[in-house]
Amino acid sequence: TIFPRVELLRDLLAEDGAIWISIDDNEDPYLRVILDELFGRKNFVASVVWQKRTSPDARIHLGPAHDYILVYAKNICQVIFNRITLTETQTNQYKNPDNDPRGPWVSTDFSAQGWRPNQMYKLRTPGGTEYEPPPGRCWVNLEAEFIRLCTEGRMWFGKDGNGRPRVKTYLNENSGVSSWTWWPNVEVGHNQEAKKEINKLFGADNAFETPKPERLLNRILSIGSNPGDLVLDSFLGSGTTAAVA
Repeated sequence: TIFPRVELLRDLLAEDGAIWISIDDNEDPYLRVILDELFGRKNFVASVVWQKRTSPDARIHLGPAHDYILVYAKNICQVIFNRITLTETQTNQYKNPDNDPRGPWVSTDFSAQGWRPNQMYKLRTPGGTEYEPPPGRCWVNLEAEFIRLCTEGRMWFGKDGNGRPRVKTYLNENSGVSSWTWWPNVEVGHNQEAKKEINKLFGADNAFETPKPERLLNRILSIGSNPGDLVLDSFLGSGTTAAVA
């Protein structure tokens, strides 16, 4: 059964380690019960949804489009996950319309939800327009911090200097983005891609039935490990984990 196998894997984990298990709809709820018992519900991290197909299976009504990847920590207080690098699409969103010496940037709204007395001040743009926070919102920072950002050229008020304040985030200062639990196939690959990769390595006649795409394993290793860490693929299968590592 799966219980003693996962129990052994739990014992092999470092205190700051995590286990990532790919599972389909049929087995997901039962595995969750086992993992809750072995790791403790407090050590549950996430249930990632991986879009494994590119189109519906015409032979099946409501055919499965996804698998799950269950993530549990050995110790939720010690595990640390890495950010993922920006995609080409995300990188292309960075522009430099004002020739900022720091390079390309994107901007985000300078207001935040809520009401904080010391963040409710009236501000003036370089063009002379005055703004107060929108209804039900406050400014993101204290006025002293706003002034500092303006002095350093890190605020954007539109081309005419009269737009609502927005704060810049620079491409060269971006350390990546936090992952979430929806992994579309355009980012991490799909079953057809995985089969092409495995056929290239072993030939069509010797291919495994359910290989995982290399981009999927790359995402997991990038988030959950660092250079020098030990990574165990306990079933090995098509060897995708070793290939990516």
